[in-house]
Amino acid sequence: MATYVIGDVQGCYAALQALLHTLNFNTNQDQLWFVGDLVNRGPDSLGVLRFVKQLGEQAITVLGNHDLHLLAIANGLHRDKAHDLAAILTAPDRDLLLDWLRHRPFLHQNTHLGYTLIHAGLPPQWTINQAQHYADELQSVLRGADYPSLLANMYGDEPQQWSDDLQGWERLRFICNCFTRLRYCTAAGRVALHLKGPPGSQPRDYTPWYEITPSRPRQGNIVFGHWSTLGIHRGKNVYALDSGCVWGGQLSALRIDVTPPRLFQVDCPAGKHPGAPE
Repeated sequence: MATYVIGDVQGCYAALQALLHTLNFNTNQDQLWFVGDLVNRGPDSLGVLRFVKQLGEQAITVLGNHDLHLLAIANGLHRDKAHDLAAILTAPDRDLLLDWLRHRPFLHQNTHLGYTLIHAGLPPQWTINQAQHYADELQSVLRGADYPSLLANMYGDEPQQWSDDLQGWERLRFICNCFTRLRYCTAAGRVALHLKGPPGSQPRDYTPWYEITPSRPRQGNIVFGHWSTLGIHRGKNVYALDSGCVWGGQLSALRIDVTPPRLFQVDCPAGKHPGAPE
């Protein structure tokens, strides 16, 4: 059985199918991990969502900011200004798809393979075990009856630093921002969510989150997406897989059950023209 981690798809269904063909994906035994952002901006978010859902236990996907954005729009909390998500919102299986998406995790850990899957980043104060605990805390609210309140309160850049004393929406918003939006922070863990450029473009005091030595060692490897201006990156115990498919780049997959991990890529001509990724 092979295990592949796939970068941000963002509605690029044709590129996903081309990538699976390149992988010789075996629907009977292989497993796919998705770093989140299955939807938005690409040409066929509905196709992507339906395909990944029907894979059942063969697919594991963590939630990204664009996935949460879809849920917010579906609950009347934002508008789909670009109409990229209209096909999902008007689909006959809309409610089934959205309910399935709402029940995805924010973190997935496989100790046998030695990998942890997230969408964006972790602040230096969190160990993997703590991150799992906070992910469980957040997803329990998203899976609950009052989940629209979380969607309504998740937007915003405050607070900018973790504290064990954080409570209520401030606590959940910080947790959500780390898992779905984080790129840069200070050594003390102060996050700068407005910074979106490649490493080297940030102010002096800020560093890519994965380059900061955490307060306590983290076991295993972390694989993430979200950061198209970073692109494919392999650092100390981290792998970044957002290669900007929807911006005219590539869709990438990393096979993690082999040593060393093996990278596969396909071009994404159906994506949008190169622009300013978010």
